[in-house]
Amino acid sequence: MDLIAARMNRISPSQTIAIATKARQLKAQGRDIISLSAGEPDFDTPQHIKQAAIDAIQRGETKYTDVAGTPALRRAVADSFKRDHGVDYKPEEVMVSTGGKQVIFNAMLATVEAGDEVIIPTPCWVSYPDIVQLAEGIPVFVPCGPNAGFKLRAEDLESAITPRTKWLMLNTPSNPTGAAYSAEDLRPICDVLLRHPNIWVFTDDIYAKLVYDGFKPATVVEVEPRLRERTVTMNGCSKAYAMTGWRIGYCGAPVALIKAMDKLQSQSTSNASSISQAAALAALTGPQDAIETMRAAYRERRDMVVEMLNAAQGLTCAKPEGAFYVFPSISGCLGKTSSGGTKITDDEAFVTALLEEQGVAAVHGAAFVYPGHFRVSYATDTASLRDACTRIQHFCAAMK
Repeated sequence: MDLIAARMNRISPSQTIAIATKARQLKAQGRDIISLSAGEPDFDTPQHIKQAAIDAIQRGETKYTDVAGTPALRRAVADSFKRDHGVDYKPEEVMVSTGGKQVIFNAMLATVEAGDEVIIPTPCWVSYPDIVQLAEGIPVFVPCGPNAGFKLRAEDLESAITPRTKWLMLNTPSNPTGAAYSAEDLRPICDVLLRHPNIWVFTDDIYAKLVYDGFKPATVVEVEPRLRERTVTMNGCSKAYAMTGWRIGYCGAPVALIKAMDKLQSQSTSNASSISQAAALAALTGPQDAIETMRAAYRERRDMVVEMLNAAQGLTCAKPEGAFYVFPSISGCLGKTSSGGTKITDDEAFVTALLEEQGVAAVHGAAFVYPGHFRVSYATDTASLRDACTRIQHFCAAMK
């Protein structure tokens, strides 16, 4: 009898974590490594948020909370949805989880039956397909190339819908491309969804506060309130507030689904950390100026990285609207051989050789279900980014 359950064969370890781990191992061996693989702000959590956590500890707020989060935090989340997007959620329509990833797990495991289809535009975050498959669902990938700005088009959504379609999963701004949807982008998508009343929408807006050049991001319920009763609107503290390790994600959704997700979470992790919830409350209700400071730095880094990567032989890199990633194409490098003798047959060969020969860690596009590209995170200091991009230029220039 096998010890490991067959369901584990449906999923694979996170490839972004695997590459970051390999980069750390090489660094520990004394190699000069610049890691551009992790989706994690290099800024520290703002001081008032850290202080709120310390104060909560001193007050003895170290006990269990409601599974779905403290009443104060759920109210603050509802207020933030209203403030940021004009979307009304009552506190009982809000749930707090241990990071945004658990929100996705809760929603998929609570709703997806074996054989249900979940439409996922690609490139997509590496965990979406695995979470769907763990829930016994079937990911249906819809390629969204650079000619469409890496965004889902209404006609492609329509073509992907079948009688088994249960969910559409959207991520805006996107990991890995940084592409973000405006209200104008979402309108035709919402029109398709209105014609298919059995399809639910999961919108992952975790990077919504990190947009540039005056871009105004939108979310589904904001654009089409009639979809409210079949939409999960997800966000969290990790990216905008530099709180990745605090593990706080949250969502707004219809009460019936929130109750089902609450039941599931009650039998898995129960509540998110009480101290992290106190910190999240301070993040959502306190000063917001730290976001603008981070956003200004990210915008400058984005512009530098895009310019330098477009100057590298064989690479083309679009300028994204948000998040802190770029997703350049390696089409001009395919078929060539690196100076270290590696044949660049695909994007995985490209990033492997780049790490081994130049000490720059990035993530291959196939990890995001979109080969021929690679992801660079510019959530690191400017000097390191400039050094890394110079190394990438040298790596590409040395190919034959």
